[in-house]
Amino acid sequence: MAKNLVIVESPAKVNTIKKFLGTNYQVVASQGHVRDLPKSQLGVDPENDYEPKYITIRGKGDLLADLRKEVKKADTIYLATDPDREGEAISWHLTKAIKMDGKKVKRITFNEITKTAVKESLKNARDIDMNLVDAQQARRVLDRVVGYRISPILWAKVKRGLSAGRVQSVALRIICDRENEIASFVPEEYWTLEASFQEKGQKKPLVAKYYGEKDTKVDITSKEQTDKIISEIKKAEFKVSDVKIGERTKKAPLPFTTSTLQQEASKQLNYSTQKTMRIAQQLYEGVEIKGHGTVGIITYLRTDSTRVSFEAEALAEEYIKNKFGSEYAASKTQAKKEDKKIQDAHEAIRPTYLEFEPSVIKDSLSREQLRLYQLIYKRFLASRMENAKYETTSVKIDAGKHRFTIAASKLKFDGFMSVYKDDEDQEEPNTLTSSIKTGDILTMSDVEGTQHFTQPAPHYTEASLVRALEELGIGRPSTYAPTIGVILNRRYIVKEGKNIFVTEIGEVVNQMMVDAFPEIVDVNFTANMEALLDAVEEGNVKWKTIIENFYPDLDTAVNKAEAELSEVEIKDELSDEICEECGRQMVIKYGAHGKFIACPGFPECRNTKPFFEKIGVPCPKCGKDIVIRRTRKGRRYYGCLGNPECDYMSWTKPALENSSEK
Repeated sequence: MAKNLVIVESPAKVNTIKKFLGTNYQVVASQGHVRDLPKSQLGVDPENDYEPKYITIRGKGDLLADLRKEVKKADTIYLATDPDREGEAISWHLTKAIKMDGKKVKRITFNEITKTAVKESLKNARDIDMNLVDAQQARRVLDRVVGYRISPILWAKVKRGLSAGRVQSVALRIICDRENEIASFVPEEYWTLEASFQEKGQKKPLVAKYYGEKDTKVDITSKEQTDKIISEIKKAEFKVSDVKIGERTKKAPLPFTTSTLQQEASKQLNYSTQKTMRIAQQLYEGVEIKGHGTVGIITYLRTDSTRVSFEAEALAEEYIKNKFGSEYAASKTQAKKEDKKIQDAHEAIRPTYLEFEPSVIKDSLSREQLRLYQLIYKRFLASRMENAKYETTSVKIDAGKHRFTIAASKLKFDGFMSVYKDDEDQEEPNTLTSSIKTGDILTMSDVEGTQHFTQPAPHYTEASLVRALEELGIGRPSTYAPTIGVILNRRYIVKEGKNIFVTEIGEVVNQMMVDAFPEIVDVNFTANMEALLDAVEEGNVKWKTIIENFYPDLDTAVNKAEAELSEVEIKDELSDEICEECGRQMVIKYGAHGKFIACPGFPECRNTKPFFEKIGVPCPKCGKDIVIRRTRKGRRYYGCLGNPECDYMSWTKPALENSSEK
């Protein structure tokens, strides 16, 4: 009989770890959380020191009974849940849900599921870290009181089924603020000017860009200004006033954190954050490798650290020297400058075994697993390699008082780029084949001015939203994907291609949160709350102190919102449509997909119609009203009320004076 019991979270880890530990160890899985706050009530008692009420999660009763039987058989129990706050809390909940009195209970953590890491964790077994548990309790209780107290306000004002959240509402606000910025953006005109020079013996012309007047940068803002410059330079002599040869270094990338992995998987593989985390979880927990059994092939996937263990560093150096040459192995790897505490100080995400090259184990992985593993593998190798080096050439060409410049570069040493390139690296650098030198007189073959207009900030993508949340200090590695998932599932936002757009229901919810609960959706407040959770983890703040300071203000805001809602009767907005079936004036209502027109005689009359909001601009094609429409995914566009007879549409809002433009 096994005298040692190891409890992990995921059943996928069981066989892998059991293989490492042998017959003296029994390995079982808790299958995630076993206790949580009840769904039917607040589950936190403000009158009793904000004590949380935990209950067994529905459906986990039989599992806990089985775990209790295994606990009785063992002398020592090792709690091996995930190495983060949430994993620490799950271990603590297991001790409360299962009677472990009289047993030796220890906590072990490992960043990778390898024999060495698991064996080492047993040597360093410790007690449960209550600071980590309390930090997670604080997060869970904060999220519960926000969602439980505010969501009913949304149900009363908008519709049932909506939700508010401490992090999700801030994420929604960030997206809405960007959409408002885009909508209010006024384009500004600017011009660029390029001159071409044809040299003897060279087929490709030299192309120089207009800089300004000698050492003064000049912005060109009109056609008149462009024409004037062209007129002046056509009369001038073009002389090379300076040629500088230099070197530019492109630094090797840092290994992946959760955030950067999600961003790159989105950009390079077109994976959603949730898909990336799901596949990474599979790679971490273990995949069946032919000839090796189940193997965890990447380290822990929830981390904001770029640290790499000394052992992994040494193995990577040896591997790179053997495969690429000693000049490719980095003499010194760069470290990320940190302006905030790194949660739990995990290692970066990296492959656990460098000998498992993607090409070697490709037959053991699904296509999706292989693509993500390949990304992680190459990024880690690149992070341990030398920087890439470019030879740069900078040329200044003077024409009277005006100056043109040429900037070119040539790759001298590919370094890390021999294994890993991002979107920027894929672009061909501007190379200069000419032997141009200072004092040369050039003959211009062509000059062309091009009109441009400034563009608004781009719509958020999942990748750029994750980056924004990380930079603003909102949420943690484990929260990015679930946060985006919630606001997608609630239809507050939709994705078209990679871009994120706010739906009408999202706009309504955000405005209500901004009006009634400005502190909850304040970016700085939310970031400061994350800092307080870090302080709990460090043992500097008691977790209930955070709740004590937060809940009274929330309660006041909720009561105020409830009072205002009860005092103001929210009537359905009247439309200008008359019900064809009963003659009543139809009203505007909210549904799961936004506004619609319905007969107020419901349930006697069930007539409904789509709602189209007029913007006060006539259709340039037929003269009928331009209205706001939505695509099937909820993205806003502007179309003719006479559709389908009239096919006019525009993604940007037409103005009255230029409604003749499509």
